[in-house]
Amino acid sequence: MGALTGVKVVEFAGIGPGPFSCMMLADMGADVIRIDRADQVGRDLREPKTNTTLRGRRNVALDLKKPDGVATALELCAKADILIEGFRPGVMERLGLGPDVVLARNPKLIYGRMTGWGQDGPIAHTAGHDINYIALTGALFAIGTKATPTPPLNLVGDYGGGALYMVVGVLAAYIEAQKSGKGQVVDTSMVEGAASLMTPTYGAHAAGQWVDERESNRLDGGCHHYGVYETKDGKHVAIGPNEPQFYALMLKELGLEGETLPGQTDRTHWPAMRERFAKIFKTRTREEWTARLEQKDVCFAPVLSMTEAPQHPQNKARGSFVEVDGVLQPGPAPRFSRTPSAVPCGPAFAGEHSTQVLADWGVDTKKIAALVETGAVKQRS
Repeated sequence: MGALTGVKVVEFAGIGPGPFSCMMLADMGADVIRIDRADQVGRDLREPKTNTTLRGRRNVALDLKKPDGVATALELCAKADILIEGFRPGVMERLGLGPDVVLARNPKLIYGRMTGWGQDGPIAHTAGHDINYIALTGALFAIGTKATPTPPLNLVGDYGGGALYMVVGVLAAYIEAQKSGKGQVVDTSMVEGAASLMTPTYGAHAAGQWVDERESNRLDGGCHHYGVYETKDGKHVAIGPNEPQFYALMLKELGLEGETLPGQTDRTHWPAMRERFAKIFKTRTREEWTARLEQKDVCFAPVLSMTEAPQHPQNKARGSFVEVDGVLQPGPAPRFSRTPSAVPCGPAFAGEHSTQVLADWGVDTKKIAALVETGAVKQRS
C-alpha cells in the first residue's frame, strides 16, 4: 500500500536527514533497502528507541572495503529507481559508487546526495551539524531572545531544509525521468534548504517589514498577538490572531473589548500590550484557557509536552501518532485518500534481510551464497 508502491530505493546508511527522507519514502510505500556496514551485523537498530526514523525498510549489510561488496551495492543500484546517500563530498566516489559509475549502469537512476554545505564551495568538505548550517542562512540569527539566538531543535536544517527538500527533489526528478528516460543527481544542501525556508522572511526584510533584531517582529515573539504566555499553573498557551477579525475576538475573550487600545500593528505599543496580555493569561490555568478558547476562532492552542501531545483529542481523532514495536511516534504524513501511507514495520537489525533482499532484487542464489562465504555480504543469523 502507498502512493510509491513499486518504487525501489537504495539508502546508504547515515544519520539525520538521509534516514528521515527514506522513512518518508518507505511510509509512502516505496521498497527502501538500507545498506549498512558489514561490521554492524547483528546490531539492533531498534535501540536506542530514537532510531524511529529507521522504520519501514529492510536492511542489507555489505563490506564496501571488498570489491565484491562494492559490486553488490552497484548491482542493487542498477535495479533501483532512487539512491540516497549522505556522506561528505567525495566519499561515494572513493568507494567506487559515485554518480558517474552508478549512472553508467543505470542511466534512469535518481541519485540523491545529502550534505550540509553542498557538494562544492570553500567549506564543503568540513564537518558541521544543523546548528551550523542554519547559522549560515540567517535563520538561527532570527530565532531566540533579544539576548541570544536559540537553536530550534534540529528541525530547520536537518529535517526541514534537508530531508523534506531531498524528498521533493528526488520525487520531482523521478517524475521527470519517467518522461525523459534520463536520471540525474539531486544535490541537497541543508544550508540552501534552510535558506529557501526563509524566503518569505527575506521578502519581508527587503520590504522593510522585518527588523533584523530578534523579538522585534510579528512572528519572532516581538508582538503581543503572536506568542507564548505563561498561565496561572506555570504552563503555557500559544496565540496567533494576526488577522483583524481574530484579534478582535481575542480582545473580547480577554475582557478588553471596548477599551481604547493602540492599533494592532503599531510596533511602539507591542511591549506594553504584551505585558497586559501576560497579566491576563496568568489569571487562569492552561486547562481553563483551553476550555474557554480552543473552540473559538482566536488562533489558540495549549503548549503541550511530548508526553501530552499524543493524548490531545485532535491528535487522537486523526490518529496522528502510532505505536510501532511498542514505541509511540508520529505517524506518516501527509494523508492520501486512495493510497494511504502506513508503517509496515519498525527498524530492522543490521543485515537482517541481506540474502532475502538480494534474492528479491534478482541476484542469483549461488552468487549470494558465494558473497556470504567471502564476507562481502553479511547476513544476521
